[in-house]
Amino acid sequence: MHPVRSTIQLLRIPFSFFLMPLFLFALSQAESVLVSETIWSFLIIHLLVYPASNGYNSFVDQDEESIGGLEKPPKPTIYLFYVTLALDFTAVLLAVLLVNKAFAVCLCLYIIASRAYSSRMIRLKKYPVAGFLVVMFFQGAFTYYMATVAITGSIPEVSEAHIFVWLGCSFQIAGAYPLTQIYQHQQDLKDGVVTLSYKLGYIGTFCFTALMFLLCNVFYFLYFSSKGNGMIFYILQLFFLPVIVYFGYWFYMVIQSHSHASFKNTMRMNRIAALCMNSCFVVLIIISQFL
Repeated sequence: MHPVRSTIQLLRIPFSFFLMPLFLFALSQAESVLVSETIWSFLIIHLLVYPASNGYNSFVDQDEESIGGLEKPPKPTIYLFYVTLALDFTAVLLAVLLVNKAFAVCLCLYIIASRAYSSRMIRLKKYPVAGFLVVMFFQGAFTYYMATVAITGSIPEVSEAHIFVWLGCSFQIAGAYPLTQIYQHQQDLKDGVVTLSYKLGYIGTFCFTALMFLLCNVFYFLYFSSKGNGMIFYILQLFFLPVIVYFGYWFYMVIQSHSHASFKNTMRMNRIAALCMNSCFVVLIIISQFL
């Protein structure tokens, strides 16, 4: 395959759709919105930073089996590495010029954490607990915080409500993360990576995910209640329902046979969850910003 084509595929730009919910959630909860900065930050995160992170991970791992968003990934080339550097540099530069310096600093921290997760020199992903905690924090609370900094142009204060929503976001990611590893146990072990999902086992992964989503809901309830918007929490539950139904069905299938813990079923879970959550937060944006 031509290196340009393989590089574009391994950036996995469509995969950013799965990582979009928390930015939309932050937008739905923003008390003030800087329109230009919001648009630019959205594009910077989803079209530059996330693809660069995907590409760097693929370059380091040299995956030969299914990865998130690609059932049969092409072989990475050195061009992919240089493209990821260019994307990261462009992202930070645009953040400084078009959003604000605080957002640019947040991007740098996110990029450093992403590199530390994948890099052969540090390789946080090979540690089941450390890797989990890094992803939980940076893709959860930190992403929401970073989006808020860009959308509002100000640093969020440390308040009870913010602590609740940051914890809710982190537990949402904590629930999703082990499920994304469930079909890769053997591939990861060959690369010396012991994931949290492998340590938990197939059944344990589903039980752990259910617990994380329960804690996520608890903190979202506390957050919306603290703001006097308890009804919004129940709107959130309506959109969670299809995710819960498929999760339960998939869990049942895996109990019957571990072969159902497959790439195909994992991607189906990701699509359902992303579609429901993105739709939910778009509705909350309409309610909070336009009604």
